[in-house]
Amino acid sequence: MELSHDILNISSALSTWWWLLLGLMFLFYIALDGADLGAGIFALFSKDEDERGAIMASMAGFWDGNETWLVVAGGVLFGAFPVVYGSAFNYLMIPLMLALWAIIMRAVAFEFHIHARSSRKIWGWFFALGSLIATFFAGVALGATLQGFPMASGLAIGGVDSGNYTTPVLHFSGTAMHWLSPFSLWTGVGAVIAAGLAGGLYLCARFVPGDVIHERAKTWTSIFSLLALAAIVVTIVWSYAIFPWAAAKWTGPYWYIWAGWLLLTLFFAYQSMTNHSGGHNFTALLWGEAVVVSLWAAMWASMYPYIVPNTWIIEAAANPANSLAVFTLFMTGFVPVMIMYNWYQIWVFRGRFTKKSVYGGH
Repeated sequence: MELSHDILNISSALSTWWWLLLGLMFLFYIALDGADLGAGIFALFSKDEDERGAIMASMAGFWDGNETWLVVAGGVLFGAFPVVYGSAFNYLMIPLMLALWAIIMRAVAFEFHIHARSSRKIWGWFFALGSLIATFFAGVALGATLQGFPMASGLAIGGVDSGNYTTPVLHFSGTAMHWLSPFSLWTGVGAVIAAGLAGGLYLCARFVPGDVIHERAKTWTSIFSLLALAAIVVTIVWSYAIFPWAAAKWTGPYWYIWAGWLLLTLFFAYQSMTNHSGGHNFTALLWGEAVVVSLWAAMWASMYPYIVPNTWIIEAAANPANSLAVFTLFMTGFVPVMIMYNWYQIWVFRGRFTKKSVYGGH
């Protein structure tokens, strides 16, 4: 009995550990590649192909490293929470498929744009459209996940030496379009707004003040800052209205923690806007990333103890303790290595550009 209790404790600790790491990996992807995607959305409104090439060249050193976090997050989901992985790719097949195609379209455009001549404009548009489509459908998938997966319990029939037996097995019970809802469409729009803001902050920090891209991005960012604040308010109010698990926490006995969290987020947003207005572009970008960290952490904490709201709690969705122990032993060490690798990439390719100085290289 005591041994079983110890195993349960170990399993709970390991599953919670990987739940935290999963949230961290998604956060790194959103914070880092969100700026790249937003810059691509900005490129939709570029006035010429040289400007799109300059935007692509500005992120050429690290965009693929940023996307690595999404791949690793998928691997963690598969290795630590396989039932969530399996049900997610049933439930979210269409939005994830469209997002993946858009990411591939964007990656191909990066490689072909620099070599193309007559088709250069086509690859520039693929880069921009891929950024928009990937961001929108990733946001849709997030909103659909917050609404929970439609699951039903069926029976699996097996056999042992003593005879047949049946065990209950949960399986996806929805339709191919079950993910589609007004809320999931809204989170797709919200993701585009958030990425647009992150992309504008990135371009302001990446290009020299006075450069045509910097000046256009400065105006773009001022507009998207207000849109993002409005989107945050709408999302919080809507979530409170339709998600009892969120409302119970936000207005429960510890409501003051959540209120303080919201005020802290608004403070980060204010600092980002004031630094942007004052021309402190890199500082504004860092404060903007602080907003992303705060909102993502608040969402992840609101979901606890669920990994998928109203569908899977963390322990129920996790692999058995022995599998998690092996997974932890071999995989945890990669996280600090990846963080150092990402940081080194950003450090090496730091510095500002002008449209004229970089478009020729892309």
